[in-house]
Amino acid sequence: MKVNGIDYRTVWMEGTSVFFIGQNLLPFQFTIQEAKTCSESCHAISTMMVRGAGAIGAIAGFAMAQASLEAPDRDYLSFLLKAKTEIESTRPTARNLFHAVEMVYAAALTSRPAAVSAANRVADHDAADSRKIGEFGNELISSGMNIGTHCNAGWLAFVDYGTALSPVYLAHQQGKKIFVYADETRPRSQGARLTAWELNQAGVPHAIIPDNAGAWLMSLGKIDLMIVGADRIAANGDVANKIGTLEKAIAAKEYGIPFYVAAPTSTFDIQCHDGKQIPIEERSEDEVLYQDGIADDGRRTRVLVCSPGSSAFNPAFDVTPAKFITGIITEKGIIKPGRETIKLLLTTNV
Repeated sequence: MKVNGIDYRTVWMEGTSVFFIGQNLLPFQFTIQEAKTCSESCHAISTMMVRGAGAIGAIAGFAMAQASLEAPDRDYLSFLLKAKTEIESTRPTARNLFHAVEMVYAAALTSRPAAVSAANRVADHDAADSRKIGEFGNELISSGMNIGTHCNAGWLAFVDYGTALSPVYLAHQQGKKIFVYADETRPRSQGARLTAWELNQAGVPHAIIPDNAGAWLMSLGKIDLMIVGADRIAANGDVANKIGTLEKAIAAKEYGIPFYVAAPTSTFDIQCHDGKQIPIEERSEDEVLYQDGIADDGRRTRVLVCSPGSSAFNPAFDVTPAKFITGIITEKGIIKPGRETIKLLLTTNV
């Protein structure tokens, strides 16, 4: 993806350091930040400086590689195991994180260079998979369509291209006349801050809408297609994604609007029987009670936006049952959600 004419990935590794786009500062400030150690990379994940399924997976893999480079010869294995536990505790819902850590950990048991190579392969595969998802998803998009999104599953959420937005970008590049309605996605406003910023960068016509406006727009026939991302997909096709996705899926079903999930096969968890087994991360209530922004004088500021003295409950994800999902767009093609189709998908080489 280009920013000011320069191609960037969201996260990459040079030497022993991991570099990444600081997403917490967007859309007001574009910065490249550095994590010099495994612990610093873990901090970037837990504080959501790096967020989004694929990007989390990539930096988790790099963090595991950093741990391999940091581990002393004498206690190499025990150091690796401790680091593995630390990385996996940062964002418990995201399947891509565990997929990447498992691959790099296995390579690290062979050698330090093998761990670094494995981490780079995870990142490269993520970018390649996202590009393929764009190609398959683009087949669903016709000129004149209005497309709804939720949260940010664009290139910021992956190493490059993204999942839910990858088809949108390709359709736009091919000259299709499309318009995107981007849910603001409270409480962290990833749609209003990140998806809108990406669409601006790419020149895609769009509007930010309040989270609770989506169903109304669907009822008016103003949304033709919904595409969202995923953080974990269970063996039966139930999908965990950013909180608020379930509401959009129910509304889309009611109004006959196709509802697609875009995700690489690394997001599938075949060991997870159904959505009830997916762990749902609960984050700090401060994300609900406060908002960050830019004051008129250009200073970053944080303000209380809720009733003083009230507490808040902040689940980061919800689970959309497979029955509400029209199809899942993967790097191998588009499938109907279900145990047999998913099993076939994961055992088919392309």
